[in-house]
Amino acid sequence: MKLRHKFLRAPVSQAFLWSRNVFLMVGLITISYVGYALAEARFYQADQARQFEQALRSANLARAESSKIAGREGSTLGRIEISRMGMTAMIMEGTDDVTLQHAVGHVSGTSLPGQGGNIALAAHRDTFFRGLRDIRIGDEITLTALNGIHRYRVVSTKVVAPDDTKVLDATSDDILTLVTCYPFSFVGAAPKRFIVCASRLPE
Repeated sequence: MKLRHKFLRAPVSQAFLWSRNVFLMVGLITISYVGYALAEARFYQADQARQFEQALRSANLARAESSKIAGREGSTLGRIEISRMGMTAMIMEGTDDVTLQHAVGHVSGTSLPGQGGNIALAAHRDTFFRGLRDIRIGDEITLTALNGIHRYRVVSTKVVAPDDTKVLDATSDDILTLVTCYPFSFVGAAPKRFIVCASRLPE
């Protein structure tokens, strides 16, 4: 009888070990992929920042590039900085998956840095816009583009539905709109959007 009981328990133990090993392997693969994606984005940001700094040091290149920048998908537009939170990231044209994996994306159709109106930028809540969870009214945001440095002050934040695109509408006021998914701690595709609105400061 004891031998029979031992025989019946053996397959259960083997199944448990097999399941544990499978889950461990899946976990290691997932962690490795996330680590690779973050490292690849960091290297890309560093390379784009280096090229952007070179462009800023060359007045002729800056003038040439600024005239071609609009509508060029994947082009580097500049840099966003929120000094209080130590947040710095390069900005690229477009909001497709590849662009948002590497940088903050400029929402096509909205104003460009240095132009009047509404400039809209988007990024993932778990990468470049992670720090927005701690944004405060009054925080200063700096956009550095080839055509100059443009400063904004945060005036409001709000949460909206994904289909609420009014925040992207053109305006007569010079504003900066930051968009990311919400809630910040949500696992999977977040159901809402977190919006930061900032007004441009006088030069």
